[in-house]
Amino acid sequence: MIVYYKLFDLVKRQGLKKTYLVSVISGSTLAKLGNNHSVSIDVINRLCLFLDCQPGDITEYIPGE
Repeated sequence: MIVYYKLFDLVKRQGLKKTYLVSVISGSTLAKLGNNHSVSIDVINRLCLFLDCQPGDITEYIPGE
């Protein structure tokens, strides 16, 4: 399972609020990320571009979940 807690940690470390991400993704997609539901690679790409980071900075794979 891919989890996104790193995304929210990064946003917090940058002094931003989660809702700031709505400028590049929809509110429903933000909710999916918050619940660790799957999102498209395009979403990951937009977030990485927006936050100037790598996919591994915002995601983690946890086997067996």
